[in-house]
Amino acid sequence: MNAKTLELETEISGAIAEAQSLEALDGVRVKALGKKGTISELMKGLGKMEPDERKSFGQAVNGVKQRVADAIEARKDALAGEVLERRLATERSDVSLPVRPGPMSEGRIHPISQVWDEICEIFGDLGFAVAEGPDIETEEYNFDKLNMPDWHPARQEMDTFYFHPREDGTRKLLRTHTSPVQIRTMQAQEPPIRIIAPGRVYRCDSDQTHTPMFHQIEGLVIDEGTHMGHLKWCLEEFCKAFFEVDNVKMRFRASHFPFTEPSMEVDIRHKRVGNEIRIGEGDDWLEILGCGMVHPNVLRAVGYDPDKVQGFAFGIGIDRITMLKYGMPDLRALFSADLRWLQHYGFMPFDVPTIAGGLSR
Repeated sequence: MNAKTLELETEISGAIAEAQSLEALDGVRVKALGKKGTISELMKGLGKMEPDERKSFGQAVNGVKQRVADAIEARKDALAGEVLERRLATERSDVSLPVRPGPMSEGRIHPISQVWDEICEIFGDLGFAVAEGPDIETEEYNFDKLNMPDWHPARQEMDTFYFHPREDGTRKLLRTHTSPVQIRTMQAQEPPIRIIAPGRVYRCDSDQTHTPMFHQIEGLVIDEGTHMGHLKWCLEEFCKAFFEVDNVKMRFRASHFPFTEPSMEVDIRHKRVGNEIRIGEGDDWLEILGCGMVHPNVLRAVGYDPDKVQGFAFGIGIDRITMLKYGMPDLRALFSADLRWLQHYGFMPFDVPTIAGGLSR
């Protein structure tokens, strides 16, 4: 090491020791090791030296460069430790402040999802399996096999969302009910059958109590000895469990659906107290679902013999009974994505409905 490099190293070491902050230390680093720093300038002179002199001088400069870099790093660690010590000595945390709520406390389960789970829990306890099918259906499954003739009003474009016709003239559509799931299930297996089919359905309608897309759940039971008494008992047990009351009074009114015979609409007795609807009380009637015995033509369409098996089916609007149970005035709010509405009507993530623990909060 010659006198020049020794003097330079001594000077830089002194500057490193005198640096009292990380900013000042970084200034020393740039001045010594930067592209235009004092050590870098020494390296630029190597090209003008003789080979022997260049070798010894280069080794000396590289040694100085390494020792300076090590000294800067050591001083940096020391200054960082001093900064931390000062922060620990001056900063305080108020541990009495409440914990900020996170997603688990602010997030909500949508009422439709909650009621969907409630219904599946109830029918699961009654021995029903859950069946699913596609949202995009064929006319065969959505209408033909359900005993709905070509002239039926439900097949008109004013009620049904159709896709463009294919080359063979057939059209696909957005299913208008989950009944096609019943057809697919009957084609895939032999009786006995006991299923529910929840899902989204689509119809050309929109007002305070109708939306173009809504949710429906249908039930199907097929067996050799199934009769109306089984249907009545099943719906009564469902209503008692869903509305969480000990007794319900129901009436079955004659109606018409192409896929059931006889067909009935079901009313439930209720009483209004202010904006509240109390199920199982009072003298007023409220329609909640449609049902009936499966039409023999539907059984024949899936290859069953109606002289050997029979069954019942029912359909429930999930959105409607959600509004009824939880006091929601407008069906459209279910799809508005309003976080304030969801905070009010939504459910906590761990409010999982069970028969034993209770369906609702």
